[in-house]
Amino acid sequence: MATFPEWVEARPIEKSDAVEWSKLLTDVQKADGSEEYYDAEDLIEELSNPTLKAELDTVGLWVDGEMVAYGVVLRRKNLLDVDRLNTDSAVRPAWRRRGLGTALMTWMISRARELHEEHHPEAEAELNSSVISTNTGAAALFTSFGFEECRYFFELKRTFDSPIPVVDVPDGLRLVPFGPEYDEALRLTHNEVFLDHWGSTPKDEDTWKLWFTGSRAFRGGVSHLVLDGEQIVAYAIGYEYEADTAATGIREVYVGQVGTVRSHRGRGLAAVALSALMRQAEQSGFKRASLGVDAENPTGALGLYERLGFQQHAQSITYRLPLT
Repeated sequence: MATFPEWVEARPIEKSDAVEWSKLLTDVQKADGSEEYYDAEDLIEELSNPTLKAELDTVGLWVDGEMVAYGVVLRRKNLLDVDRLNTDSAVRPAWRRRGLGTALMTWMISRARELHEEHHPEAEAELNSSVISTNTGAAALFTSFGFEECRYFFELKRTFDSPIPVVDVPDGLRLVPFGPEYDEALRLTHNEVFLDHWGSTPKDEDTWKLWFTGSRAFRGGVSHLVLDGEQIVAYAIGYEYEADTAATGIREVYVGQVGTVRSHRGRGLAAVALSALMRQAEQSGFKRASLGVDAENPTGALGLYERLGFQQHAQSITYRLPLT
């Protein structure tokens, strides 16, 4: 178990801490340059995760009423191969290099081992943690604990200053906006599409409603589906994070999920759905789109996004530590 410095107060994060937590994250994002912000409501939603026991899986470190660091360990309800647990943590820039990151990492590794033994002891396990590539201090910390780089992700952005290409729908297929009547079919389609994507696990109904179409950030009005008869064969799902707009002054649609079922790949259907999403977003007042992509995406998604005008904005690195 971790021993935290005696000059900090260490306790689980509560929903009443959300405002102070968001201030910490704002300082971190400004220092590290990711332009990914959270307001208090976003963080309260994070704490509502049914697989998260805040009293056991979170810790905030405080000095004189200011949150100076935090750590969270996240588990997945379902798994396909490896039990991948994730960390979410940060140290306020003014409080870095005082041993807080080391103490948090020690605690997170210990808690991850406990969660693995409790829920999926039959499987191999690893702890994953991602960080923007500009945070060299975090990279050094991971390496000191035996983590290794395992995956690279690009954050891409596309402003709407230049025309968004219209991608024609192939004969026999239909392009439709998302509606509640498609929700369950979309969940099942998404699970099938992402079976061959690294780190992805099937989403049950509760997880889907919390983090996808039930999220406060979800924007069904810009999301689009491609149908073959009544089957969803491609889709692009949009989100809006109000904290980002407040911090940057730019209204941005985040494309959280884009996919095509295996039977229909190679026909440009993801481009159809994504183009429609962006054109609707522009009409709705958004000024740009952003998304994240695995550098080793098996479907060639990076090339698709670049052809639609997206450009690399930042890079993050995922590190792994075997737990078994």
